[in-house]
Amino acid sequence: MAENKMAVMPVRRLLLNMAWPMMLSMLIQALYNMVDSMFVAQLSADGFVALSLVYPIQTLMISICVGVGVGYNALLARRLGEGRPEEANRVVAHGYFLYLACWVIFLVLGITMARPFMGLFAPGQPQVITYGAQYLSIVIGASVGVCMQFAGERTLQATGNTVGPMIIQGIGAVVNLILDPLLIFGIGPFPRLEVAGAAIATVLGQLVGMTVGLVMVRRNSLVRLSFRGFRPDGAIIGPILRVGIPASLVQALATVMNLGMNLILPLFTASGVFILGAYFKLQSFLFMPVAGLNNALIPIVSFNYGAQQRERITGVIRFALAASIAIMAAGTVVMAVLPGPLLRLFEADAAVLAEGVPALRMIALSFVCAGVSVILCAALQALGAANASLVVSLLRQVALLFPAALLFGFLSPGLVWLSFPVAEGVSCLAALFLYRCTARLRLAGL
Repeated sequence: MAENKMAVMPVRRLLLNMAWPMMLSMLIQALYNMVDSMFVAQLSADGFVALSLVYPIQTLMISICVGVGVGYNALLARRLGEGRPEEANRVVAHGYFLYLACWVIFLVLGITMARPFMGLFAPGQPQVITYGAQYLSIVIGASVGVCMQFAGERTLQATGNTVGPMIIQGIGAVVNLILDPLLIFGIGPFPRLEVAGAAIATVLGQLVGMTVGLVMVRRNSLVRLSFRGFRPDGAIIGPILRVGIPASLVQALATVMNLGMNLILPLFTASGVFILGAYFKLQSFLFMPVAGLNNALIPIVSFNYGAQQRERITGVIRFALAASIAIMAAGTVVMAVLPGPLLRLFEADAAVLAEGVPALRMIALSFVCAGVSVILCAALQALGAANASLVVSLLRQVALLFPAALLFGFLSPGLVWLSFPVAEGVSCLAALFLYRCTARLRLAGL
């Protein structure tokens, strides 16, 4: 069997080597999502509103795929680290099986729930309902591409392949970008499909990514994908889901937080929803490097946990924390110095700027603590303490944030944004405590 570089490469270089392709692929995804929205906005305001309403459902779908991937990735990397190739191959087959099961669930929901969901969130807006139901039923119902694409990415990632996931996502994104205007507006020989065209372009891009991923996994020398004699095994599915379900909930909490704050902010400010929307678009780019470190850290720690390499585990976690703190400190400076120009990217008027500039500066105070919590949550997941990771995420995004926003808002509407640094600061302390306890327990015998 070929040597896995996660066992031999210096951990700092290994983390950066694995993280940068993930950062780049996330950037590609974020950029083509923005272009997607721009094309649909040119079509009609109703189309843009429809895509905005279905976005949380897409996010939930991705959250489930990411969560399954965390559990699958961690178990596969651990089996490879333990030097058990046949068991690793069985994990691969079960990973693909679980992603196929996810697609079947999404298919049923896409067929049955798309129009009722749109009717609930867009009453009295028949065109928005039609556009949203079309887009949602296609993107969710035909999500086999994105599910299997995740399976390929996570398999390659667990074997230390840093470029493969970037290629898979990049090719899918390029296909989507090319097909978007052709299918939305009916350019050349292509039919004018409007919002449905945007959905079909997305699905076709994902199917191309899935195909590329399958080819790359088949050619990987460290694992083998085979369903010969396959039977679902609870001894493999159980550990994947025990880590994956809490990880899915962690990912889904961002959607819950967004929806919750959108309900709280109008109680205190007329511009709050706009400012929050602009902030989330901006912070997605800021958090992208940290998310890359997060995704790279999990298989590295899992592999070396299986290989019982304590020094490599603690060394890579410390380095990831230092890198995350540096990135988020730089983000704090940028947000504090340039809040006005950043808001003007979204055509903010004078009233929004008057409230948004101090709001972004207050939110920026939370960045460093958020970066620490994100990295420690990844470490907890990789060490098998997924529930502890979930506790930290619940504190950050719901349990502390919502009460703090209500408290500060009632004290003074302008202070509602202080809820972000307060929630992140307390959650960071909790993350440090939980990681220290977990490390003492899980790494003591290594």
